[in-house]
Amino acid sequence: MAVKEIPVVRQRGVCCGLPDVDEGWAARTSSLMKALADPTRLTMVASLWKAKTPICICDFTAGLSLGQPTISHHMSKLKDAGLVESEKRGIWTYYRLSAALDGPTRQLLTRLIA
Repeated sequence: MAVKEIPVVRQRGVCCGLPDVDEGWAARTSSLMKALADPTRLTMVASLWKAKTPICICDFTAGLSLGQPTISHHMSKLKDAGLVESEKRGIWTYYRLSAALDGPTRQLLTRLIA
């Protein structure tokens, strides 16, 4: 006896749902990935990751051959993403990775930079 296949009729969005994904997680992760997507910012984060002490903004301007306003712009993006924090010492600002980085962010940076 021959088996007759029944055609599957699908309606858009009705057949099956997507697995649950936390929208807050997606927004936070997207913000983090956007901050790291720029080569200059990724270089800056990698430098901070490898440094034993905070790095002065003047070292970034010299090491990356970029002006202070450009470095400040990039640092602002990294601060907004929660990746770095700063400390003012006289006329200089020193940067370090944020002490509040969560485990998944630290794991991501370890994989990217190691």
